[in-house]
Amino acid sequence: MSPFLAELIGTMLLILLGDGVVANVLLNDTKGNNSGWMVITTAWGLAVFVGVVVAGPYSGAHLNPAVTIGLAVAGKFAWAKVVSYIVAQMLGAFLGAFLVWVMYYDHFKKTNNPGFILAIFCTGPAIRNYVSNIASEIIGAFVLIFVVFYIADGQIIPNKTPIGLGSVGALPVAFLVWVIGLALGGTTGYAINPARDLGPRIIHYLLPIKNKGTSDWQYAWIPIVGPIAGAVIAAELFLQLK
Repeated sequence: MSPFLAELIGTMLLILLGDGVVANVLLNDTKGNNSGWMVITTAWGLAVFVGVVVAGPYSGAHLNPAVTIGLAVAGKFAWAKVVSYIVAQMLGAFLGAFLVWVMYYDHFKKTNNPGFILAIFCTGPAIRNYVSNIASEIIGAFVLIFVVFYIADGQIIPNKTPIGLGSVGALPVAFLVWVIGLALGGTTGYAINPARDLGPRIIHYLLPIKNKGTSDWQYAWIPIVGPIAGAVIAAELFLQLK
């Protein structure tokens, strides 16, 4: 499998399972309806585990433009590969979100709450305040990238081991994403991943979903700029502390 295809498939699985659990919790007449935040955060952590297991041996399993950019800033990933990785991640996010719609098609038709429908595809603030919202995304992404650097740093084998989430093993990163969701996710829904938010938001805009309402484009820059800024800060601090 090529690194491009690995990032595409890994991100597709991440979004299929991550957005899928939100659909299971929020859409009407599902088996998991109203099962809560613990279910959502746990499944997102396990979704990361699945994506990393599949993509890790081939691409390093970034699955996130913020991870890719953060690793490049830290000198652990070639800048020449950044664009191809991000394109693959975006395509994977598109496909994963589309499959969630296919999977829960009947339940989308039975749900009349536009806010719930949008929340399946992308994040949004509990309290809309762009300054605190972007701060939340910066802090969440900072924790993700900074800890990944320290988990991965002792396992780098030059020219042999791909540097990224896949190089550290899937389970530690799954726990990391889980605790970020539990501890820091209550303000904005912890996008911490531009592809995870933008790709499905575009799919939400394009799909003919009854009662879907707006795609909230005025907020869409927050889960793009925030995670990238958090990743850059984490990379710079990591370099200073080494």
